[in-house]
Amino acid sequence: MEEFSVLLVDDEEDFLRTIIKRLSKRGIRAQGASRGEQALAMLAEEARDVVVLDVKMPGMDGIEVLKRIKAQWPTTEVIMLTGHASIDAAMQGMGCGAFDYLMKPADLEDLLYKLEDAYRKKSLNERRQNNGSPADGQA
Repeated sequence: MEEFSVLLVDDEEDFLRTIIKRLSKRGIRAQGASRGEQALAMLAEEARDVVVLDVKMPGMDGIEVLKRIKAQWPTTEVIMLTGHASIDAAMQGMGCGAFDYLMKPADLEDLLYKLEDAYRKKSLNERRQNNGSPADGQA
């Protein structure tokens, strides 16, 4: 698979550093933000292919960040990260356009699989938009 870019958004700095390091070793261009506002500013500077977004953060929560991402960068796929207590918020995120969600602590292989799947979906959607053709050849 070709290289793609990921923005991880989580207020747990140790988690952020560890995941970024592990994704980078696998050829994924990964960066991190510890707050929703910071993530939106980073996206405004450079769009990313996939965002991994924690549901619960101080300041702007993950659902609000998700809504803003989808409004400004609709082809960017978002994977929600959630703890057991906030599964309802993850489901709400799916209703707001999130690609999928993962429970914390996320298994790296599960995260990689979802990242690759989200990137494939983004690429397919962008090709469809650029070609102006209906989805899967359907009218």
